[in-house]
Amino acid sequence: MFKVQELREIIKLVDASSIEEFVYENDGAKIKLKKSNGVVTEVVAPKKEVVAQVAQPASQPVVQPAPEPVKVAAPVAEEAPKTTNTSDESLHKITSPMVGTFYQAPSPDSPAYVKVGDKVSDESIVCIVEAMKLFNEIEAEVKGEIVEILVKDGQLVEYGQPLFLVKPE
Repeated sequence: MFKVQELREIIKLVDASSIEEFVYENDGAKIKLKKSNGVVTEVVAPKKEVVAQVAQPASQPVVQPAPEPVKVAAPVAEEAPKTTNTSDESLHKITSPMVGTFYQAPSPDSPAYVKVGDKVSDESIVCIVEAMKLFNEIEAEVKGEIVEILVKDGQLVEYGQPLFLVKPE
């Protein structure tokens, strides 16, 4: 699977170049970028196809029908405790690498990736941030225990916004 930073870099390089179409495959994951009328279309296909459209400045706006948004049901019984001191220096903050919508589970029918009290490794997926119809898996980046979930399922998040607090091991 491609990392978010790798995808951003590839998109920038293709956008800055004169090529119209770019295809790259690695370890079963495939990325295809195609420029047409000021719009970059991206397809990443490890197990299922994910499509993202990134609007680029153009002289004429391009109007395309948007696919239906994915709706994820919010968990009812599991609320994060609000007693944790978020300014505690010993806790690691997992932050959002982009602006998007926070989802705790891969689909509405699936359980959340993590709950308060769960142990995570540095490569554990803790949530998804959806931006421009591209679902980005966010990794813990630290080994430890989830102490607090700072945002609600389906909530809009900003770049750099803390999502989780982790007590490192």
